[in-house]
Amino acid sequence: MHLAVALDGVGWHPAAWREPRARPGELFTGRYWAAVIAEAERGLLDFVTIEDGFSLQSSRTDHVAGRLDAVLIAARVAPLTRGIGLMPTVIVTHTEPFHISKAIATLDYVSRGRAGVRVRVSGSPEEAAHVGRRVRPLPAAELLDEAADYVEVVRRLWDSWEDDAEIRDASTGRFIDRGKLHYIDFTGEYFSVKGPSITPRPPQGQPVVSALGHGTATYRLIATSADVGFVTPGDADTAREIVAGIYDAGGDRVRVFADLVVFLGATPAEAARRQARLDELAGHAFTSDATVFTGTPAQLARLLLDWRRAGLSGFRLRPGTIPDDLEAITRALVPELQQRGEFRTGYEAGTLRGLLGLNRPASRYASARST
Repeated sequence: MHLAVALDGVGWHPAAWREPRARPGELFTGRYWAAVIAEAERGLLDFVTIEDGFSLQSSRTDHVAGRLDAVLIAARVAPLTRGIGLMPTVIVTHTEPFHISKAIATLDYVSRGRAGVRVRVSGSPEEAAHVGRRVRPLPAAELLDEAADYVEVVRRLWDSWEDDAEIRDASTGRFIDRGKLHYIDFTGEYFSVKGPSITPRPPQGQPVVSALGHGTATYRLIATSADVGFVTPGDADTAREIVAGIYDAGGDRVRVFADLVVFLGATPAEAARRQARLDELAGHAFTSDATVFTGTPAQLARLLLDWRRAGLSGFRLRPGTIPDDLEAITRALVPELQQRGEFRTGYEAGTLRGLLGLNRPASRYASARST
């Protein structure tokens, strides 16, 4: 089983910052993120995703507001980690693929092959106004079409250097073989990018691309553009239908992860009391686009094993609070799965693609040149 955690500030519950062990005063420090991701690595998780956005999380003064840049968090933490994958979120609607291809390639170098990127679209007029590139946002279908083109450009830029393009021969004075750099010459409805990249091909060749999907249109984006898809089924039967839909759309090699928000306790009653207390602090019951699980790590392990039979590759867990629910994942859920022989006891690969069982692809341009 593959396991990941989605990191969003001090947890996914809006009142998580008021928990006794929360560290809201350190939220905007590298030290905080290094400690949180070290805990995830302690649990031998496949990767972490780091949330990001172009607007504040809430307009309420009793909620956490403000973020650090997800790509820069990952780059800061990368040298401090050894096995876990790092997957920051990028808003593809309002950024340039050339810049992001370079940033994620750099992250792959800094992490020695453990980089990924979660692509996210934005249909918010307020976020569009921050950037000023458009008078109004694109319709939802066009946002997804643009995202697909964006990923295609990024992938071509990663391929634009062949693996052996760098010679670095001081005796002959040749640093690079210019014949092994390639124009990508991409022209589409949303982008026109000549290339090549200015960053050599990443260690993984292609860092892992992921996307979150809630419906048929986003499942098509996952199937055609992503290596990993995050989905939000309410039960195993729905998960089975979603996986089948992604595979039918051409994503038979995509790793499909189900998202769950988790509130964990030593007993079901303790977990329920914790969530109820947070709801009281927030002044409303917690809701989410993903299934909310409240119970013990052993109960969660049984649920994950049941859902996995639906064809899921793994699960991305969203801790309701950090550090409490994150530690419950790494120090209780993981041992429970290990005892059942369902989870690793050590990192078996040095790259994120390796952890996920994804091959390292050859550069498309090297293949074209050889033929």
